[in-house]
Amino acid sequence: MNPLLKAEQAVLGGVLLDPDQLTQLDWLAPDHFYRPVHQALFAALRKLRNDGHPAVAAQGPVPLSWVTDAVDEASLHVRGLTASYAHLLVSACPRPAHAPVYGRMVLEGAIHRTVAQHAIRLHQVARADALQGEVEGALRSADVLTGVLTDLARRWGTEPRPVAPTTVPATGPAVPPPVRADQGAEDERFLLAVLTEQPRGMAKVVDWLRPGDFADPAHGQLYRCLGALHHRGEPIDRITLLWEAQRRGLLADGTLSGEQLTALCDDVLPGGTEWLGERVMRSSLTRTAAASARAVRALAEDEALGPGRLINHALHALSPLDEVRARWQAANGSPAPLPPASTLSAGGPPAARVQAARARSTPHPAPSPPVRTGPVPAPASVRSPSRGHS
Repeated sequence: MNPLLKAEQAVLGGVLLDPDQLTQLDWLAPDHFYRPVHQALFAALRKLRNDGHPAVAAQGPVPLSWVTDAVDEASLHVRGLTASYAHLLVSACPRPAHAPVYGRMVLEGAIHRTVAQHAIRLHQVARADALQGEVEGALRSADVLTGVLTDLARRWGTEPRPVAPTTVPATGPAVPPPVRADQGAEDERFLLAVLTEQPRGMAKVVDWLRPGDFADPAHGQLYRCLGALHHRGEPIDRITLLWEAQRRGLLADGTLSGEQLTALCDDVLPGGTEWLGERVMRSSLTRTAAASARAVRALAEDEALGPGRLINHALHALSPLDEVRARWQAANGSPAPLPPASTLSAGGPPAARVQAARARSTPHPAPSPPVRTGPVPAPASVRSPSRGHS
């Protein structure tokens, strides 16, 4: 049994039984449904309501034309929809008055599905950028994902803010970008060799290049040693670098060997430190984008995670990419992007957010009407919450 499929069928069945339920589902869009036939049918029902279908204002049982006209309208946009399936949807709805709750379930599924799709897209673009030596595509996809998360938060009725999850989501093994295995390592080795032989170059990269930007942990530790020597104002050469590595225990724990360091320093080629540093940063950015995308996808695939927590945890998973991006822009002299304007106004939260929050709230039962001593009104004048078809 697929709970999401049952929820989609139930909300459609509730609207087919009682057109008045559409007034409580204005926050639900056709593309929130997973099945195309459900998308087309919900869009048709909304169109009939907006066009003033007689069933909307009718008293008593819902005319059968409400179902048949909805099927005819939806059939113009999707194939395979029959009147028998519409009646199956009617039988799939336990309580038409619960349609807003069923709609909330549909929205929850749409949020998880949308976040997962954009995370997959970000991962694909990041790997493509790594292959081409670019970063613009990954940055654009990250902006799109952030915008989608912000919009989904507004639809759900919550404030988008990064929140760290209590437990780290289980992600699959990191898949290396489809590039030559030694390309990134060569860039890192060349940069370290140039910085060792030309210590003045540290001043050009130390403000924006970090040890974590190196894919090889040993290279990152060597860069940390160079940064420490530069920060203390001590001379930098292969001997002082070897001594600093020993002081930090890198030789004792096997992270580095003297032979590796000697080979690194002998591997000096002409090259500018800024150019090499930017190549390392470019690789770091696409690598971080792919890792953030995997984390966001793992969150989206956790069905036990509520939409509000999913959105906030996903924004937190994108934080490492934001940090690397800020340093990348500093390295290139690009201005940092302006933060998104707040959606709050002086009059309070937006109406869409209020409406979404109300849709998730449990309505209080209406107070019992006062007992009348006069004659009881005829039952035909009372409209049942669940209207049958005539």
